[in-house]
Amino acid sequence: MKWPFLSQTIPDPYEDFMYRHLQYYGYFKAQRGSLPNSATHQHVRKNNPQYLLHGSLGGKDDLIPDTLQKEKLLWPTSLSSAVHRQIEAINRDFHSCHPDWMQWCSLIAGITGMYSHMLSLPHLRSRQLLYDELDEVNPRLREPQELFSILSTKRPLLAPRWPIECEVIKESIHHIEWAPPQPEYFYQPKGNEKVPEIVGEKKGTVVYQLDSVPTEGSYFTSSRVGGKQGIIKELAVTLQGPEDNTLLFESRFESGNLQKAVRVDTYEYELTLRTDLYTNKHTQWFYFRVQNTRKDATYRFTIVNLLKPKSLYTVGMKPLLYSQMDANTRNIGWRREGNEIKYYKNNMDDGQQPFYCLTWTIQFPYDQDTCFFAHFYPYTYTDLQCYLLSVANNPIQSQFCKLQTLCRSLAGNTVYLLTITNPSQTPQEAAAKKAVVLSARVHPGESNGSWVMKGFLDFILSNSPDAQLLRDIFVFKVLPMLNPDGVIVGNYRCSLAGRDLNRHYKTILKESFPCIWYTRNMIKRLLEEREVLLYCDFHGHSRKNNTFLYGCNNNNRKYWLHERVFPLMLSKNAPDKFSFHSCNFKVQKCKEGTGRVVMWRMGILNSYTMESTFGGSTLGSKRDTHFTIEDLKSLGYHVCDTLLDFCDPDQTKFTQCLAELKELLRQEIHKKFHELGQDVDLEESWSDISLSDIESSTSGSDSSLSDGLPVHLANIADELTQKKMFKKKKKKSLQTRKQRNEQYQKKNLMWKLKLTEDTSEFASTLQKHPAFFKNSENSSFLPMRNENPRLNEVVFLRDKDTSLEPSMATLILLRIRENNKGECRLLPPNILIYQEPAPGMKPNWPGSRYPATKRDCAAMAAYPSLHIYTYP
Repeated sequence: MKWPFLSQTIPDPYEDFMYRHLQYYGYFKAQRGSLPNSATHQHVRKNNPQYLLHGSLGGKDDLIPDTLQKEKLLWPTSLSSAVHRQIEAINRDFHSCHPDWMQWCSLIAGITGMYSHMLSLPHLRSRQLLYDELDEVNPRLREPQELFSILSTKRPLLAPRWPIECEVIKESIHHIEWAPPQPEYFYQPKGNEKVPEIVGEKKGTVVYQLDSVPTEGSYFTSSRVGGKQGIIKELAVTLQGPEDNTLLFESRFESGNLQKAVRVDTYEYELTLRTDLYTNKHTQWFYFRVQNTRKDATYRFTIVNLLKPKSLYTVGMKPLLYSQMDANTRNIGWRREGNEIKYYKNNMDDGQQPFYCLTWTIQFPYDQDTCFFAHFYPYTYTDLQCYLLSVANNPIQSQFCKLQTLCRSLAGNTVYLLTITNPSQTPQEAAAKKAVVLSARVHPGESNGSWVMKGFLDFILSNSPDAQLLRDIFVFKVLPMLNPDGVIVGNYRCSLAGRDLNRHYKTILKESFPCIWYTRNMIKRLLEEREVLLYCDFHGHSRKNNTFLYGCNNNNRKYWLHERVFPLMLSKNAPDKFSFHSCNFKVQKCKEGTGRVVMWRMGILNSYTMESTFGGSTLGSKRDTHFTIEDLKSLGYHVCDTLLDFCDPDQTKFTQCLAELKELLRQEIHKKFHELGQDVDLEESWSDISLSDIESSTSGSDSSLSDGLPVHLANIADELTQKKMFKKKKKKSLQTRKQRNEQYQKKNLMWKLKLTEDTSEFASTLQKHPAFFKNSENSSFLPMRNENPRLNEVVFLRDKDTSLEPSMATLILLRIRENNKGECRLLPPNILIYQEPAPGMKPNWPGSRYPATKRDCAAMAAYPSLHIYTYP
């Protein structure tokens, strides 16, 4: 008999459920056909174009096209229903044909056996278990699938997501890597460099200006692939003919930054950089394109709104130029160019923060060329995805490099996490491995960090014996781009929250700072599993040459100076690039929110920030030359090399470095005391001197300006504050005389009732304590002296016409003791005491700084039967 439901392709139940569940909530982005060993999903996808998923975050109905199709995919309901229908058919045949009972039972048994056999078929067995070669023994759980899509060659790269306010051109920008054959020396100032006067739009012509740019006061709301919807306008001027030599500017591409260009002369342009989105600060990074160049002309470009008073441009750093014709014809990439370079203060003072200018001249190599200018070698989010794609598709590297998704950024871009280690032979060997955590691009304009990170990844993923040894003894957790949103939009320092992420590692605002929140918690979990030997965050520095580290002074005397050993070793391995004397280990209060300090306080002794210059080296064979891409990548290799020296079982190098550090510290202390004009003997107690006292601060960044709440929350807080300040007080409605009289009588009655209750309570207290009574036949007070000068006698006099019992019409003497402040402690506490003033002084209530008022005297006059006197 042919069973029709056997021809149906049954989906894996768990896989189908999880896929549809995650897709419903917008997490799983892979195409249905990309699920492993899923014949059903492939069949459905081929026959239903609706199953192709897009890059949006939403789309609850993108997976299942209609209700009928959803019911077809249900399992085991669909399978059991098919068996049930088949049994019903047999039952009908049985009643019509009247076979004997045994034949009918055999048919039922056959169906049951067939059903059990189907459940054991490979395509119906759960793929959440992994079996060995015998297919029987010790099944183990498969690792869970990624919630987010991971790079694959089966489909194009994930397109970057932009804020919906940003216009983005459709052209794809790509640059080749190239190392100049000769050193690129610093520019040597001649002293006669021209300082152009800033004229602006009044005397110039605007040839390029961004229209829709989020600025201070606005905040990020949503994003989409391609940024702003609609037709992308042409912002550059329209050329009037072939003789028109106006340059055509463009910066609306990934990592680009240029706000405005003003033509002030035939070959002279004033440029304004765009601030970090949703802020009015951080103009440092620039990256833009120019077209319609002329070969023989000398152009001058002047950036007019830089914010830092000091810059490496003052000591010879040159901007970067990229010629598309040179790249296509001669395979030449980015190179240092520029003359008459001058960094100076802007002469236009608007009463706010001062601006600084950078001016330089240049001659383009070709006519009608397309060229790019940049502050430093760009490294975009797309560049990172291309690199990670090559790693994921490498059959060897993918065995020891696991690519994961840490989280999604504010705009929905993936923050990647790489786990690099060789497979261990035993669980004990895996647990014994120490961890190393490396990260880069928390500051998006510091592309230096990405090139150092690329050099590190190139080496650690290679087949070098040293790389294999490092993978054997360490687990590397690598975060190659912590702030993808900032990198994409061309920010210099901030994320789309308008804040510096490297000041928020202690944040609890997961929704505002997801990249940092998930990074800190990943490291926290890692510390629970194993020791983290080293943490290093790769940065760029705009005011110092060379490469150096910032660390944290250790307060534990057992590990005194140990945090300085790794930087000293690195300076020995890269003597022409790394400067140990530029390192600093002081922990400042303003840096408490940085990754370096937070990880150090979490327990990572060797916690560093690596600063690579935008300029070049002043050391050794590379003195007075710019850093190239290869120089930065070599620093990544030197980090690996230094790790091996640092963890060498032979501690000879470690011991030598410690001895050298002690001698360097001794010399530094002598130098500090000599500057103060003091002589000190350091033979015994010099090691007790605080290291922070002899180090200068790690000043240079203006990150504290971008600290605080994210922009959208800060705006809400400001609005609430303003509403509170300007909120008008409600005026009380005027009352009539009748209402005022009624209110006064009511208050007066309540006050009299309260005093009556207090008097009755005091009377009952006196009746319960007869020891306090002294008989007296006079109805006036009886003066008495207390032998103890620290005691006062308080006399209570009741008139004969009071309502108290006859036994209460007595003279009562109550002793109360003064406390240390000269005040009286009275029992019960609700009785007012009138204190007799000193000669020449106004009466006071005990414990009060103010004289007795008319209201106080009126209160006593209301009840003349009760008088309280105090005797000295």
